[in-house]
Amino acid sequence: MPNKSRKLFSPQMILFELRNVTGNPYVHVFGIGMPILMSFVIIRAIAAEITDQAILIQVSTSIFLGIGSLMPMAVILMGYASTRAQEMEKGIPERMELFGISSNITLCNRAAAEIIFMIAAFLIYFIYGYLVLTLEAPVISGILIYILCILVLSIILFCLAHSIASLLKRFGPVYLVTMMLYFGFMVFSGMMGMSYEDMPVGMQAVAKLLPTTYINRDFYSIWIGESYRYASMIQSYLFWAAIAGILLLVSRKKKPGLTVTAAPLQKYRK
Repeated sequence: MPNKSRKLFSPQMILFELRNVTGNPYVHVFGIGMPILMSFVIIRAIAAEITDQAILIQVSTSIFLGIGSLMPMAVILMGYASTRAQEMEKGIPERMELFGISSNITLCNRAAAEIIFMIAAFLIYFIYGYLVLTLEAPVISGILIYILCILVLSIILFCLAHSIASLLKRFGPVYLVTMMLYFGFMVFSGMMGMSYEDMPVGMQAVAKLLPTTYINRDFYSIWIGESYRYASMIQSYLFWAAIAGILLLVSRKKKPGLTVTAAPLQKYRK
């Protein structure tokens, strides 16, 4: 069937890609299990030191929302990039092209599958949070803005992961780069023991460029409906969206293909 007659999205393709996502044990361990474990351990440790229940609920909610941003970084940035790199090493994209499944169709259906998985993961995360932990109830605008921020972050990370894997093409380098980005985001966002206020000026300048910094540091105010200035947060999203978009355009121009050389035909030219 020609590519132009195929729809960009199809239930069969989305289901196929969703099976690939759920079949990766990494995303279950680091994308769901690790955030749940980290939030539980950190909040329990803080609960032993804070006696004021109101302050404890505020701190717990802030930590819970911040750690939630780790899920798209683990599932999409590292999980999808690693899977994509392994597929490129095995030549799977070229084989799919031979069967009439273009890279555009694959990209769109994989993005849909990743978003569906992220929705399920966050449902599990929030069910755990409100059953096990004591968290502040959000206002409607707070939870809608949180969903929007995580969704946009997930799309940016998907484009970034796809670009890195398409450019490097090998599992080892891709895993190294995405791992460095993953822990870099954690360190500069204040999730590794050093808060934004305790960072040197240089680290703070880098932290301001990361969307996860604002989710980890400021989102409690949005969650409970307090007024908040979104300018710096929006700028950080635009900054990373521009990087991901440029890398995606570059990677799309470097499509793998079959090259036929004329050298073997020289001996027949007589």
